[in-house]
Amino acid sequence: MPKVIVVIGGGEIRTRGTAPIDREIVRLAKKKNPSLLFIPTASSDSDRYWKQVKEYFGKFLKCKTDVLFLIKEQPSREQIQRKISSADIIYVGGGNTLLMMCLWRRLGVDKLLKAAYEDGTVLAGISAGSICWFDSGHSDSMSFYNPRKWKYINVRGLGLLKGIHCPHYNSMTRGIPRRKHFRDMIRKTGGLGIAIENNCAIEFINGQFYKVISSESYAHAYRIYKSRGKVAVEKIHEEEQLAPIESLYRRTRSANGTVEDD
Repeated sequence: MPKVIVVIGGGEIRTRGTAPIDREIVRLAKKKNPSLLFIPTASSDSDRYWKQVKEYFGKFLKCKTDVLFLIKEQPSREQIQRKISSADIIYVGGGNTLLMMCLWRRLGVDKLLKAAYEDGTVLAGISAGSICWFDSGHSDSMSFYNPRKWKYINVRGLGLLKGIHCPHYNSMTRGIPRRKHFRDMIRKTGGLGIAIENNCAIEFINGQFYKVISSESYAHAYRIYKSRGKVAVEKIHEEEQLAPIESLYRRTRSANGTVEDD
């Protein structure tokens, strides 16, 4: 079985805004009615979110849906393992990335998700659910604790994908734009940033190939990196065919061509 991860920058499943992306996720499971496990840890096990996912992936996209509540149900490790190992697709919802990652590590969910990836389970997620698969990600988690005084932070992920990920790249949290702050983060920390706008996603296959998918023509993904004190922002082109992963992480600008995108 191929090893698959689909990371979605943002969007509304309630309005079917990411439907072309989500149909691709279902297709990648290679089953007529795949079983989809929803993990809403980042939203503190929101019942409303689960209801939307069940309606959308169940009735609309014809998956057999289940949910893993880690906060309000406190399942045993055996119960958690059973749910994760029996899923064809694992879809992680958005919300508080820091809360989610801390709880996953405490409960051993991080290790179970890595094992599921190795076994060929399709991993997918949106916002916090896209950050979690990378080395780390640009997160608004602190806004959940103090809505009036907070800042974006870099939250450590599972490391299945290389880079620092920024979801919602064309959006903002509580009036603070992500685009500028993420560029500032890359300027300070270095490394390679993978930024994805709402209604856009990147599909990764076997850690060797990738493809950008979007549900709106205006939605794009970008690679962002530091070169001689400046920040380069390059659009990752959307192609019909899979491309080698090396081209995603290649820093192509010369020092003279490096630009800071405002």
